[in-house]
Amino acid sequence: MIKRGIATFTLDTGECPRWLFERMVKLGSQVLEIIVDEYGPDEFIARISDPVWFQSLGTVLAFDWNASGLTTVLTASLKEAVKGKEKHLGIFICGGKGKTSLKTPEEIKKWGERIYLPESNVKTLVYGSRITAKVDSSLIQDGYQIYHHAFFFSRNGAWTVVQQGMNQQNSTARRYHWFSEKISDFVCEPHSGIISHLITSCLNMTARESEQNRKTSTELVQATYSGLMKDIQILRKHSGSVSKMIALKHQQQELVFAEFKNTEFHYHPVIEEDFSRSGYLERILAKLCDYKPENYEKLISIEGVGPKTVRALSLVSELIYGAPASYKDPARYSFAHGGKDGTPYPINRQTYDSTISFFRKVINKIKASPSEKNSMLRKLGRFQ
Repeated sequence: MIKRGIATFTLDTGECPRWLFERMVKLGSQVLEIIVDEYGPDEFIARISDPVWFQSLGTVLAFDWNASGLTTVLTASLKEAVKGKEKHLGIFICGGKGKTSLKTPEEIKKWGERIYLPESNVKTLVYGSRITAKVDSSLIQDGYQIYHHAFFFSRNGAWTVVQQGMNQQNSTARRYHWFSEKISDFVCEPHSGIISHLITSCLNMTARESEQNRKTSTELVQATYSGLMKDIQILRKHSGSVSKMIALKHQQQELVFAEFKNTEFHYHPVIEEDFSRSGYLERILAKLCDYKPENYEKLISIEGVGPKTVRALSLVSELIYGAPASYKDPARYSFAHGGKDGTPYPINRQTYDSTISFFRKVINKIKASPSEKNSMLRKLGRFQ
């Protein structure tokens, strides 16, 4: 069973040697062709969405098994491996690390034009890229800043997002996986299967337990801007300065006081944040109140809505209107050729080259006859 979700690693400050990257491209290309030839491009897209399989592929190609660089280097090598063969394979890889990640929507559009995808399909793919980036950067506030975003898709419309965030405080990186065919709701538990160690300080607005908080956040911006700002001012007055939080609300024409002990909100990211004095936040809230999004997904998809807006609405919803949010981290490795840092053992270049040669022969043989094809695929059981 394929698991999809989040993977966490230590940060890697080294660089991938050119000789290693070139071999990763060669072997990666052959693995790709085998999977596509036997199962089709959609199967490759599905496998990439599995963080364990993705990690295993990286170690098969001999990158460090436990380093953050595996994500960026493996993605780059696969992107290079399909270069010039995208139409033949039916697989397209967009985005990457740093500034390249920002080009993802444009790359998707260009491929859409080149392979004559319907405009509606292209819009769906672009939206998938943008909303997944927004969710992992704004709804899962776990201290990881997204710096890598790659979008894999097939001609049939199946897509996977592999993106990674960095946490400089604890020197770790976390990888987020998405698979189009398994997403029923972009804002409610879109990740399944977790590969990570847990962290304690996390606002998880994608949790099912946060459903009422998401609903209340949406209702807040569907109402009036002046009413929302009154709530914001209440939090400004009481947050971060006393040992207890006092929220006020009108209920059955009576003024009700609800006392919240500080321990209840110990992990809330905004407990010490004076967000009400942010002019930018106020403009975004005004924009939201004017737009009046019909649901939470549309709320967060609006340009300008980011982590701070999500935190503000979440805290108002929880402290004043009693709609709790989840603070549970949504988070839960293989080798073949060694790793460039010597873990679990140094790379044997001769063995690596012989593996490349083996897969080259495999590709030639599986194209030759059905019987040889089945024989070779049985030997490749680890990829099945």
